[in-house]
Amino acid sequence: MTFSALMALLAINVAFATDLDDNHIDQQHNTGHDVKVLLGNQNTKETSEQGPSQQREKMIEIVKKIDKNSDKMLSTEELALWIQQVYRKYAMEDVEERFPEFDPNGDGVVSWEEYNTVTHHGLLNVDDAAALNDPEQESIRYLHLKEKRRFDFADMDGTPGLNLPEFLAFTHPSEVDHMADFTIEDVLSEYDRDGDGFISLTEFIGDVRGNGDSAPSQWEVEETVRFTELYDQDHDGKLNPEEQLRWVAPNSYGSAREEALHLIKEMDHDRDGKVSEAEVLKNQESFMNSEVTDYGRQLNLPHDEL
Repeated sequence: MTFSALMALLAINVAFATDLDDNHIDQQHNTGHDVKVLLGNQNTKETSEQGPSQQREKMIEIVKKIDKNSDKMLSTEELALWIQQVYRKYAMEDVEERFPEFDPNGDGVVSWEEYNTVTHHGLLNVDDAAALNDPEQESIRYLHLKEKRRFDFADMDGTPGLNLPEFLAFTHPSEVDHMADFTIEDVLSEYDRDGDGFISLTEFIGDVRGNGDSAPSQWEVEETVRFTELYDQDHDGKLNPEEQLRWVAPNSYGSAREEALHLIKEMDHDRDGKVSEAEVLKNQESFMNSEVTDYGRQLNLPHDEL
């Protein structure tokens, strides 16, 4: 197997993983990311061309949808659940669009052989038991087996192959609750060297210094900041399972809640911990440019599709 084949496999695994830093730039909140989740990133131009009254009406409709208890206030929980719903809606749309490519016989199930053929041209049938001496070949084998384990874990009904919901779990594991166990198991097998079930800062960073290097690199400094300020929420110096999920699956509820808290901080002028319809309308631009409206896209949907 060539180096290019290894890079292709790495790219595929990265493509199915979630971007850990999409909503943060240099540890600062990316306001451009906010726009995408509440409204929609595919139609921001159309949204900007709508008149103020049209935008206002759409935003009020969305607020009513989010406000599950009808108290005319948006809580952190209501916003987080809505944002998570938006994440999952577009993940499913992506899977529905791609599914036929991996199901060439049209039987409604993607077998491992079909997936392997489409993705890897059938070239990555490696032996689970036999480690390879060649580092490049072994890296390919390791990544392929990791991919196969995720495929098998996503197969919930016990029948061979993945149906559409199972294919969603395989390709977007952070959007499916039952994949959390696999995600944590996967990250522990990769990083938890002492087997205590937690990820320490040393395990998080790994062995990156050469012999004789005493001063941490800029990368180490930045990763330490990420670990301590972004992931280690209880500041105990290690990542517990919940914090691990926050790290490797940021589109889960934890990430949605983080986005909800950010929005409340931005729009909650009276500091009551919630956002009213009036506060939404006063902060129209922030609301339109957030994950709640999927970055403007939902302002362009018919009422019954919101």
